[in-house]
Amino acid sequence: MEETYLLNVEGVRKKILHGGQGELPKFQDGSKITFHFQTLKDNFERTVIDDSREAGMPMEIIVGKMFKLEIWETLLSSMRAGEVAEFWCDAIHTGMYALVSRGMRRIVEGRDPLEGQKHRCGMGNMFDYHSTGYADLDELQRAPQPLIFIMELFRVEEPWAYKRDTWAMSKEEKLAAVPVLHSEGNRLVLRKEFRQAAEKYQEAVICLRNLQAKEKPWEEAWLKLEGLVTPLVLNYCQCQLELGEYYEVLEHTTELLQKHHGNAKAHFKRAKAHAAVWNEREAREDFARAAHLDPAMAAAVKKELKLLGERVRKKHVEERKRYRGLFRAPGDV
Repeated sequence: MEETYLLNVEGVRKKILHGGQGELPKFQDGSKITFHFQTLKDNFERTVIDDSREAGMPMEIIVGKMFKLEIWETLLSSMRAGEVAEFWCDAIHTGMYALVSRGMRRIVEGRDPLEGQKHRCGMGNMFDYHSTGYADLDELQRAPQPLIFIMELFRVEEPWAYKRDTWAMSKEEKLAAVPVLHSEGNRLVLRKEFRQAAEKYQEAVICLRNLQAKEKPWEEAWLKLEGLVTPLVLNYCQCQLELGEYYEVLEHTTELLQKHHGNAKAHFKRAKAHAAVWNEREAREDFARAAHLDPAMAAAVKKELKLLGERVRKKHVEERKRYRGLFRAPGDV
Protein backbone atom coordinates (compact mmCIF):
# COMPACT_ATOMS: atom_id res chain seq x y z
CA MET A 1 0.00 0.00 0.00
CA GLU A 2 1.23 3.49 -0.77
CA GLU A 3 -0.70 5.21 2.01
CA THR A 4 1.39 5.99 5.07
CA TYR A 5 -0.20 5.46 8.49
CA LEU A 6 1.04 7.58 11.38
CA LEU A 7 1.30 5.80 14.73
CA ASN A 8 0.40 7.83 17.79
CA VAL A 9 4.09 8.04 18.60
CA GLU A 10 6.38 10.97 17.88
CA GLY A 11 9.00 10.28 15.22
CA VAL A 12 7.40 7.12 13.79
CA ARG A 13 5.66 6.49 10.47
CA LYS A 14 4.09 3.21 9.38
CA LYS A 15 3.28 1.84 5.93
CA ILE A 16 1.49 -1.50 5.59
CA LEU A 17 3.04 -3.58 2.81
CA HIS A 18 0.86 -6.67 3.27
CA GLY A 19 -2.27 -6.87 5.39
CA GLY A 20 -2.56 -9.35 8.25
CA GLN A 21 -5.40 -11.63 9.33
CA GLY A 22 -7.90 -11.52 12.13
CA GLU A 23 -8.15 -9.16 15.04
CA LEU A 24 -5.27 -7.29 16.59
CA PRO A 25 -3.57 -9.76 19.01
CA LYS A 26 -3.61 -9.20 22.77
CA PHE A 27 -0.16 -7.89 23.63
CA GLN A 28 0.10 -8.38 27.39
CA ASP A 29 3.05 -8.64 29.75
CA GLY A 30 4.78 -11.98 29.17
CA SER A 31 3.42 -12.50 25.64
CA LYS A 32 6.03 -13.78 23.20
CA ILE A 33 6.22 -12.09 19.79
CA THR A 34 7.91 -13.95 16.93
CA PHE A 35 8.78 -11.99 13.78
CA HIS A 36 11.26 -11.43 10.97
CA PHE A 37 12.81 -8.02 10.45
CA GLN A 38 15.03 -6.10 8.09
CA THR A 39 16.86 -2.94 9.12
CA LEU A 40 17.79 -0.33 6.50
CA LYS A 41 19.45 3.04 6.48
CA ASP A 42 17.31 6.00 5.48
CA ASN A 43 19.45 6.84 2.45
CA PHE A 44 19.00 6.74 -1.32
CA GLU A 45 20.34 3.18 -1.55
CA ARG A 46 18.31 2.01 1.50
CA THR A 47 21.43 0.18 2.66
CA VAL A 48 20.58 -3.06 4.49
CA ILE A 49 22.14 -3.28 7.96
CA ASP A 50 20.56 -6.52 9.25
CA ASP A 51 18.20 -9.13 7.84
CA SER A 52 16.91 -11.91 10.11
CA ARG A 53 15.99 -14.07 7.12
CA GLU A 54 19.57 -14.04 5.89
CA ALA A 55 20.70 -14.84 9.43
CA GLY A 56 18.42 -17.88 9.27
CA MET A 57 16.48 -17.29 12.48
CA PRO A 58 13.40 -15.23 13.39
CA MET A 59 13.49 -12.76 16.25
CA GLU A 60 11.62 -13.21 19.53
CA ILE A 61 10.89 -10.65 22.24
CA ILE A 62 8.82 -10.87 25.42
CA VAL A 63 6.36 -8.04 26.06
CA GLY A 64 7.15 -6.03 29.18
CA LYS A 65 10.69 -7.42 29.65
CA MET A 66 12.51 -4.15 28.89
CA PHE A 67 13.93 -5.07 25.50
CA LYS A 68 16.74 -2.58 24.84
CA LEU A 69 15.08 -1.19 21.71
CA GLU A 70 11.76 -0.24 23.31
CA ILE A 71 10.28 1.13 20.10
CA TRP A 72 10.14 -2.37 18.59
CA GLU A 73 7.52 -3.42 21.12
CA THR A 74 5.45 -0.39 20.12
CA LEU A 75 5.80 -1.12 16.40
CA LEU A 76 4.89 -4.79 16.70
CA SER A 77 1.93 -4.02 18.94
CA SER A 78 0.34 -2.22 15.98
CA MET A 79 0.45 -5.33 13.75
CA ARG A 80 -1.78 -8.32 13.03
CA ALA A 81 -0.55 -11.89 12.45
CA GLY A 82 0.79 -12.25 8.92
CA GLU A 83 1.14 -8.51 8.44
CA VAL A 84 4.22 -7.01 6.79
CA ALA A 85 4.84 -3.34 7.56
CA GLU A 86 7.54 -0.74 7.05
CA PHE A 87 8.34 1.67 9.87
CA TRP A 88 10.41 4.83 9.63
CA CYS A 89 11.83 5.73 13.04
CA ASP A 90 13.58 8.96 13.93
CA ALA A 91 16.99 8.92 15.66
CA ILE A 92 15.33 9.52 19.06
CA HIS A 93 14.20 5.87 18.91
CA THR A 94 17.24 4.21 17.33
CA GLY A 95 20.13 5.14 19.63
CA MET A 96 20.33 1.62 21.13
CA TYR A 97 20.13 -0.25 17.83
CA ALA A 98 23.91 -0.80 17.57
CA LEU A 99 23.97 -2.74 20.85
CA VAL A 100 20.86 -4.76 19.97
CA SER A 101 22.30 -5.64 16.56
CA ARG A 102 25.66 -6.55 18.09
CA GLY A 103 24.00 -9.07 20.41
CA MET A 104 21.92 -10.61 17.62
CA ARG A 105 24.93 -10.96 15.33
CA ARG A 106 26.92 -12.66 18.08
CA ILE A 107 24.12 -15.19 18.61
CA VAL A 108 24.08 -16.02 14.90
CA GLU A 109 27.87 -16.46 15.02
CA GLY A 110 27.50 -18.85 17.96
CA ARG A 111 29.09 -16.44 20.42
CA ASP A 112 27.96 -15.12 23.81
CA PRO A 113 25.88 -11.96 23.16
CA LEU A 114 26.90 -10.56 26.57
CA GLU A 115 30.62 -11.25 26.21
CA GLY A 116 32.55 -8.46 27.87
CA GLN A 117 29.42 -6.64 28.97
CA LYS A 118 29.30 -5.15 32.45
CA HIS A 119 26.21 -5.56 34.63
CA ARG A 120 24.80 -2.12 34.06
CA CYS A 121 21.84 -0.63 32.30
CA GLY A 122 21.85 -0.57 28.51
CA MET A 123 22.79 3.10 28.28
CA GLY A 124 25.65 2.58 30.75
CA ASN A 125 26.95 -0.31 28.67
CA MET A 126 27.08 1.90 25.60
CA PHE A 127 29.86 3.92 27.20
CA ASP A 128 31.81 0.75 28.06
CA TYR A 129 32.30 -0.14 24.40
CA HIS A 130 35.03 1.52 22.41
CA SER A 131 33.91 -0.64 19.51
CA THR A 132 31.07 -3.05 18.86
CA GLY A 133 33.38 -5.16 16.72
CA TYR A 134 31.44 -4.24 13.59
CA ALA A 135 32.37 -1.13 11.59
CA ASP A 136 28.83 -0.31 10.42
CA LEU A 137 27.48 -0.56 13.97
CA ASP A 138 30.30 1.63 15.30
CA GLU A 139 29.11 4.28 12.85
CA LEU A 140 25.54 4.03 14.16
CA GLN A 141 26.76 4.16 17.74
CA ARG A 142 28.80 7.31 17.13
CA ALA A 143 26.01 9.08 15.28
CA PRO A 144 22.48 7.70 15.82
CA GLN A 145 20.31 8.26 12.74
CA PRO A 146 16.80 7.49 11.46
CA LEU A 147 16.33 3.85 10.48
CA ILE A 148 13.75 1.88 8.55
CA PHE A 149 12.45 -1.41 9.95
CA ILE A 150 10.52 -3.83 7.76
CA MET A 151 8.74 -6.36 9.97
CA GLU A 152 6.67 -9.48 9.36
CA LEU A 153 4.69 -10.63 12.40
CA PHE A 154 4.32 -14.41 12.63
CA ARG A 155 2.55 -14.98 15.94
CA VAL A 156 1.84 -13.68 19.40
CA GLU A 157 1.73 -16.34 22.14
CA GLU A 158 0.05 -15.72 25.46
CA PRO A 159 2.29 -16.15 28.54
CA TRP A 160 0.88 -19.58 29.48
CA ALA A 161 0.93 -20.92 25.90
CA TYR A 162 4.68 -21.50 25.59
CA LYS A 163 7.61 -22.70 27.69
CA ARG A 164 9.06 -19.63 29.35
CA ASP A 165 12.81 -19.12 29.27
CA THR A 166 14.27 -18.66 32.73
CA TRP A 167 15.18 -15.01 32.18
CA ALA A 168 11.60 -14.22 31.20
CA MET A 169 10.04 -15.64 34.40
CA SER A 170 8.92 -13.59 37.38
CA LYS A 171 10.23 -14.40 40.86
CA GLU A 172 7.05 -16.35 41.67
CA GLU A 173 7.24 -18.31 38.41
CA LYS A 174 10.86 -19.29 39.06
CA LEU A 175 10.10 -20.50 42.59
CA ALA A 176 7.13 -22.49 41.30
CA ALA A 177 9.20 -24.02 38.48
CA VAL A 178 11.99 -25.36 40.72
CA PRO A 179 10.13 -28.28 42.42
CA VAL A 180 8.57 -29.23 39.07
CA LEU A 181 11.99 -29.36 37.39
CA HIS A 182 13.45 -31.25 40.36
CA SER A 183 10.70 -33.86 40.13
CA GLU A 184 11.10 -34.19 36.35
CA GLY A 185 14.85 -34.69 36.81
CA ASN A 186 14.29 -37.43 39.36
CA ARG A 187 11.84 -39.18 37.04
CA LEU A 188 14.36 -39.10 34.19
CA VAL A 189 17.09 -40.52 36.45
CA LEU A 190 14.88 -43.51 37.24
CA ARG A 191 14.63 -44.06 33.49
CA LYS A 192 18.43 -43.72 33.23
CA GLU A 193 18.05 -40.71 30.93
CA PHE A 194 20.89 -38.90 32.67
CA ARG A 195 21.59 -36.20 30.11
CA GLN A 196 17.98 -35.04 30.04
CA ALA A 197 17.81 -35.23 33.83
CA ALA A 198 20.95 -33.08 34.15
CA GLU A 199 19.31 -30.43 31.96
CA LYS A 200 16.29 -30.30 34.30
CA TYR A 201 18.48 -29.95 37.39
CA GLN A 202 20.60 -27.31 35.67
CA GLU A 203 17.54 -25.28 34.68
CA ALA A 204 16.29 -25.37 38.27
CA VAL A 205 19.69 -24.19 39.55
CA ILE A 206 19.68 -21.30 37.07
CA CYS A 207 16.25 -20.19 38.35
CA LEU A 208 17.53 -20.15 41.92
CA ARG A 209 20.84 -18.48 41.08
CA ASN A 210 18.96 -15.68 39.31
CA LEU A 211 16.92 -15.12 42.45
CA GLN A 212 20.01 -15.34 44.67
CA ALA A 213 21.70 -12.61 42.66
CA LYS A 214 19.12 -10.17 44.01
CA GLU A 215 19.77 -11.08 47.64
CA LYS A 216 22.63 -10.17 49.95
CA PRO A 217 25.04 -13.14 50.29
CA TRP A 218 24.80 -15.19 53.50
CA GLU A 219 21.70 -13.42 54.75
CA GLU A 220 18.52 -15.38 55.51
CA ALA A 221 16.85 -15.13 52.07
CA TRP A 222 20.11 -16.01 50.29
CA LEU A 223 20.76 -18.99 52.58
CA LYS A 224 17.22 -20.30 52.07
CA LEU A 225 17.77 -20.31 48.30
CA GLU A 226 21.22 -21.88 48.75
CA GLY A 227 19.56 -24.72 50.66
CA LEU A 228 17.47 -25.43 47.55
CA VAL A 229 20.45 -25.14 45.19
CA THR A 230 22.73 -27.64 46.96
CA PRO A 231 20.73 -30.88 46.40
CA LEU A 232 20.10 -29.89 42.79
CA VAL A 233 23.83 -29.41 42.17
CA LEU A 234 24.55 -32.78 43.78
CA ASN A 235 21.92 -34.47 41.59
CA TYR A 236 23.42 -32.76 38.55
CA CYS A 237 26.87 -34.05 39.52
CA GLN A 238 25.54 -37.59 39.90
CA CYS A 239 24.21 -37.40 36.34
CA GLN A 240 27.58 -36.14 35.12
CA LEU A 241 29.31 -39.06 36.88
CA GLU A 242 27.02 -41.45 35.01
CA LEU A 243 27.86 -39.64 31.76
CA GLY A 244 31.61 -39.76 32.38
CA GLU A 245 31.98 -35.97 32.71
CA TYR A 246 34.40 -36.29 35.63
CA TYR A 247 36.18 -32.95 35.36
CA GLU A 248 32.85 -31.12 35.40
CA VAL A 249 31.98 -32.99 38.60
CA LEU A 250 35.31 -31.92 40.12
CA GLU A 251 34.58 -28.30 39.23
CA HIS A 252 31.05 -28.20 40.67
CA THR A 253 31.74 -30.21 43.83
CA THR A 254 34.83 -28.14 44.62
CA GLU A 255 32.83 -24.93 44.20
CA LEU A 256 30.13 -26.37 46.46
CA LEU A 257 32.63 -27.41 49.14
CA GLN A 258 34.20 -23.96 49.19
CA LYS A 259 30.89 -22.73 50.63
CA HIS A 260 29.79 -25.87 52.48
CA HIS A 261 32.86 -27.61 53.90
CA GLY A 262 30.90 -30.27 55.75
CA ASN A 263 28.84 -31.66 52.89
CA ALA A 264 29.56 -35.41 52.94
CA LYS A 265 27.76 -36.10 49.66
CA ALA A 266 29.83 -33.49 47.84
CA HIS A 267 33.04 -35.09 49.19
CA PHE A 268 31.80 -38.53 48.12
CA LYS A 269 30.94 -37.46 44.56
CA ARG A 270 34.20 -35.53 44.22
CA ALA A 271 36.07 -38.62 45.46
CA LYS A 272 34.45 -40.74 42.73
CA ALA A 273 35.43 -38.19 40.09
CA HIS A 274 39.02 -38.08 41.41
CA ALA A 275 39.16 -41.88 41.33
CA ALA A 276 37.91 -41.95 37.75
CA VAL A 277 40.73 -39.66 36.56
CA TRP A 278 43.43 -41.46 38.62
CA ASN A 279 43.84 -38.82 41.34
CA GLU A 280 44.30 -41.60 43.92
CA ARG A 281 45.50 -39.50 46.86
CA GLU A 282 42.73 -36.91 46.46
CA ALA A 283 40.12 -39.64 46.05
CA ARG A 284 41.17 -41.40 49.25
CA GLU A 285 41.16 -38.11 51.17
CA ASP A 286 37.65 -37.23 49.99
CA PHE A 287 36.31 -40.72 50.69
CA ALA A 288 37.75 -40.58 54.22
CA ARG A 289 36.25 -37.13 54.78
CA ALA A 290 32.82 -38.28 53.58
CA ALA A 291 32.82 -41.27 55.97
CA HIS A 292 33.95 -39.04 58.86
CA LEU A 293 31.21 -36.47 58.21
CA ASP A 294 28.46 -39.04 57.72
CA PRO A 295 29.09 -42.47 59.32
CA ALA A 296 26.05 -43.80 57.44
CA MET A 297 28.16 -43.56 54.28
CA ALA A 298 30.94 -45.78 55.69
CA ALA A 299 29.75 -48.91 53.88
CA ALA A 300 29.53 -47.12 50.54
CA VAL A 301 32.98 -45.58 51.11
CA LYS A 302 34.47 -48.99 51.97
CA LYS A 303 33.06 -50.42 48.73
CA GLU A 304 34.44 -47.55 46.64
CA LEU A 305 37.88 -47.79 48.27
CA LYS A 306 37.97 -51.51 47.49
CA LEU A 307 37.13 -50.79 43.83
CA LEU A 308 39.75 -48.06 43.73
CA GLY A 309 42.40 -50.40 45.17
CA GLU A 310 41.61 -53.07 42.59
CA ARG A 311 41.80 -50.57 39.74
CA VAL A 312 45.12 -49.18 40.99
CA ARG A 313 46.66 -52.66 41.36
CA LYS A 314 45.48 -53.65 37.90
CA LYS A 315 46.96 -50.48 36.46
CA HIS A 316 50.32 -51.11 38.15
CA VAL A 317 50.46 -54.68 36.78
CA GLU A 318 49.72 -53.43 33.27
CA GLU A 319 52.37 -50.71 33.57
CA ARG A 320 55.02 -53.19 34.78
CA LYS A 321 54.32 -55.46 31.81
CA ARG A 322 54.50 -52.55 29.41
CA TYR A 323 57.78 -51.19 30.81
CA ARG A 324 59.33 -54.67 30.95
CA GLY A 325 58.67 -55.02 27.23
CA LEU A 326 60.38 -51.72 26.50
CA PHE A 327 63.75 -52.91 27.85
CA ARG A 328 63.89 -56.36 26.19
CA ALA A 329 66.60 -57.01 23.60
CA PRO A 330 65.21 -57.47 20.07
CA GLY A 331 66.08 -61.23 20.03
CA ASP A 332 64.87 -62.04 23.57
CA VAL A 333 61.92 -64.33 24.07
